[in-house]
Amino acid sequence: MIEMLGVEPEAGADALGPTALLASIRSARTAEDAAAAEQLDLAARWADLHPPESLHSAATFTVAGCEHEEPIAGPGTPLVAEFCVAELGTVLGITSVSAKKLIGHALELRHRLPRLWAQVHAGRVPAWRARAVAEVTIHSTPSLTVEAAAFVDAQVAAVAGKIGPAQLDRLVAETIKRYDLADVDPAADPEDGYLHVDPRHVTIHDEDVHFAGTVRLEAEIDLADGLDLHQALAHGAATQKALGSEESLDARRAKALGDLARTQTALDLHDSAGGRAAGESVDGRVADESVGGRVAGEERAGVSRPDLPAAREVVLHAHFDASLSGDATVFGPTGRLEEGQRLLLLEQIQSWCGDSRTKVTVKPVIDLNQEKSAPGYAVPDRIRERVVLRDRTCVFPFCGRPARGCDVDHVIEYDHDAEAEGRPHPGPTETENLGALCRFHHRLKTHSAWRYDMVAPGVFEWTSPHGHRYRRDRTGTTALDPPDPGPPRIPSPRR
Repeated sequence: MIEMLGVEPEAGADALGPTALLASIRSARTAEDAAAAEQLDLAARWADLHPPESLHSAATFTVAGCEHEEPIAGPGTPLVAEFCVAELGTVLGITSVSAKKLIGHALELRHRLPRLWAQVHAGRVPAWRARAVAEVTIHSTPSLTVEAAAFVDAQVAAVAGKIGPAQLDRLVAETIKRYDLADVDPAADPEDGYLHVDPRHVTIHDEDVHFAGTVRLEAEIDLADGLDLHQALAHGAATQKALGSEESLDARRAKALGDLARTQTALDLHDSAGGRAAGESVDGRVADESVGGRVAGEERAGVSRPDLPAAREVVLHAHFDASLSGDATVFGPTGRLEEGQRLLLLEQIQSWCGDSRTKVTVKPVIDLNQEKSAPGYAVPDRIRERVVLRDRTCVFPFCGRPARGCDVDHVIEYDHDAEAEGRPHPGPTETENLGALCRFHHRLKTHSAWRYDMVAPGVFEWTSPHGHRYRRDRTGTTALDPPDPGPPRIPSPRR
């Protein structure tokens, strides 16, 4: 739902002349940079107040596709209690992950990049530029030692505020490489040095889906493979043009890459000779080396060809408004793609489903206004699906993790002894007592002083350990009244 807000023009800006207006803009930017620098300092001080109780409760970043977790700042920085980031994030109106980054950048700058830290607080380097450098030094592979970070700091701090962002990125990368090259021992085993790091990867940024239904792909592959891929994409684009495509070269190359992905799924299962060596006869006929020749030969011989598997088996959950017009169902032109929470056009769904090798599954319509319950503690799939569709994302303030990958939590705790003791159950398994929580915020609710209630179906009110209150509904998160002064709440034991 998009709300339209009326904005009245301000007369003050129009009254300023060009010189005064530019001076005001510059003053506003200076104030913004000073506030950002102060926020970094306060974030570091917040971290100082919350050391972890043990290594297992230190804040970390989960690395996709790996079993290990990555610290929020580099070696030599203090550890931070994992749950303290949530309250900082909600006060700032950002996600817990963004709060982790803010704290990590502040600690990285203060402890490992002190020259750059001083430049930020002197007003010579904007905080966002310093944070960009910290992001690289924190997540560099292999991780930068204290000495390596100090080398980067010495080379970068003096010029970070004088060059553009792209130049700064290149300078940081070159500085890290120069330190690696100066530090490596040519006589040592290559596996002990920088050559042991394999830079090859293929990354599909499927969490950043464009409204047109596209995603970015980033890869680093062997040079020979890259040249082969370039040739294959050029051939595919030329083939499309020869068949009448009027799309741009870039669009045709992108489609050619998708064609490579889809056709490859069948190649290993159905080789070019149908499982026979080239030239082997089929009922007195010779099988071609091409798929077309093989199929033709099999059809002439009366041999049935097994159906190819569906080439496109990506699971997408699309939500569209629909209405009845007589006996016909009319769908709205725009909807929402659950994956990535992105705008989706009905014609995009129609084009995807029009592919003869696309598998389409239509699920029944679910009435989210109908309350569902189940006996016992376990949440059945039918109830879980309703909670996922209702909540859409994790219901913690400002969290945007998709609900389909979240835990389903009993808002009021399930009492396993109530039935045996003949007492009314305080926390039944029903849609009015269930909410979607990502694993981090589920653990935070269980093991910290954060509390929440469902005040209406799909509407949750949260209270932080220090008394800050937030309402989370389908439209997002709203900060409620400020907290009352007093000591923070002490968490009670949870089951």
